[in-house]
Amino acid sequence: MKKILITTFLAVILLFTSPLLQAKWDADLENKCNTTVAAFKQADAGLSSFFNQAYGYAVFPNIGKGGLGIGGAYGTGVVYKHGKITGETKMTQLSIGFQAGGQAYKQIIFFQDQKAYDAFVGTNYEFSAQASAVAITAGIAAQTSYSNGVAVFTQVKAGLMYEASLGGQQYRFNERK
Repeated sequence: MKKILITTFLAVILLFTSPLLQAKWDADLENKCNTTVAAFKQADAGLSSFFNQAYGYAVFPNIGKGGLGIGGAYGTGVVYKHGKITGETKMTQLSIGFQAGGQAYKQIIFFQDQKAYDAFVGTNYEFSAQASAVAITAGIAAQTSYSNGVAVFTQVKAGLMYEASLGGQQYRFNERK
């Protein structure tokens, strides 16, 4: 048990210090984002209307999440405005409560208008515990609408996570140079 707590503690520390490390543009990340967009469109053709009508969107090809009592998640993605890349974003999450397991998933966040997009890229953007994501399945996009200018879709890659916890996601944006 002590070993698990130490490992979880170290993982949480890494979770919040790794975004501080800046690197040059990652072309591999860009390719992974393109593959993720294609996978989401293949899973639900209705998502094409979100891509066509959204002011912008953020694509996360991999978010890793894990926890045992205390949990965290981390992922890096690319932000687009009108289909063109504007920068990179990093997501971190810390949660506390009943949770056990690990999971990897993909995520796309759509911004309905300039106001929602500017809020995301302008500051350290946060989703509250009440924000919800829609698991992508065939036909689900037609039943989904924006909430406060944002629509979030996820696709599980692997893992199993049991949780009844509180936490929030924080996003940091770095403009592409």
